[in-house]
Amino acid sequence: MTMTNTSTLTPGTLYLVPAPLDFGCDETPDLQATLPLGTLQAAAGLRHWVCENAKSARAYLKRIHEVTPLCCSIQEMQLVELPREVHKKGDHNGHFDARHLLQPALDGHDLGLISEAGMPAIADPGSSVVRAAHDFGIQVKPLVGPVSLLLALAASGLNGQNFAFVGYLPQDPADRAGRIRELEALALRSGQTQLFIETPYRNLAMLQALLQTLQHNTRLAIGSGLTLVRAQLVSDSVKNWKKKTGPLNNATPAVFAIGR
Repeated sequence: MTMTNTSTLTPGTLYLVPAPLDFGCDETPDLQATLPLGTLQAAAGLRHWVCENAKSARAYLKRIHEVTPLCCSIQEMQLVELPREVHKKGDHNGHFDARHLLQPALDGHDLGLISEAGMPAIADPGSSVVRAAHDFGIQVKPLVGPVSLLLALAASGLNGQNFAFVGYLPQDPADRAGRIRELEALALRSGQTQLFIETPYRNLAMLQALLQTLQHNTRLAIGSGLTLVRAQLVSDSVKNWKKKTGPLNNATPAVFAIGR
C-alpha cells in the first residue's frame, strides 16, 4: 500500500460526526433539536468524508447547510464510502485495513467519519477507521450527538452501571430463541442489562419471540423512534407486556433491552 510521506506534514483531525436518528423514518425534525450547533458547525467546516453511503451523507450535509453554511458546495465535497463488505460483516474485528481511507488526514486535511444514523463506530461501521487513525497518530475527536443505545438504556429503568450491547440476534427462530435464553440467564444472574437491535419491519417478530421465550418476571424495555416526535419507550415485565396492544412501530428503528 502506497501512502503519502507525511514526515513534514501535520496530519489533520478525524472527526466522528453523529447523525440524527431519523434515517429511514417519515419524520425529519429540526437538526438543532438533537444536535448542538457546535457539532453542526464543525461538520460544516469539513470537505473530506468517509461515510456509509454517499447519497445519505449528501442529504445530511444539505440539512446541515440549512442551519450553518458549508465550507464548499456539495459537489466539491470528497466522499469515500466504506466497502460493502464492511456494511455486511462489520469492521470491529480488526480484519479490515482502513489505512487508505485516511489519506486526506495524512495530507493535512481534517476528515469526517459519518454513519447513516447516530454515532459512527457505535452499532455502526467505522471502528476500523478510528483504529487506523490512532495507529497513524492522527487525532480523533468525537462530536456530541444522539446515541440510540444510551438513550434507550437511560430511559429503561434497567441497570445502567453494568450493561452490554450484543448487536443483532440470529434470524433463525430456534437460534434466536436460544440466544434470548442465553442473554436472559446472563442478565438475571449478573444484573447486567443486555441491549440489542433489530432492523425495521422485524420489530414485531422480535417482540413476539421475546414474549414467547422470556420468563414472566424478566423486564423488557423497547425504545423506538428515539428523538422523534412519536418516540416510544416502554419498560415493563414480560407478564405485563403480554397484556399490551400495539405499543411498537414495526417500521421504525428500535433498541431492545432485557434485565431485572
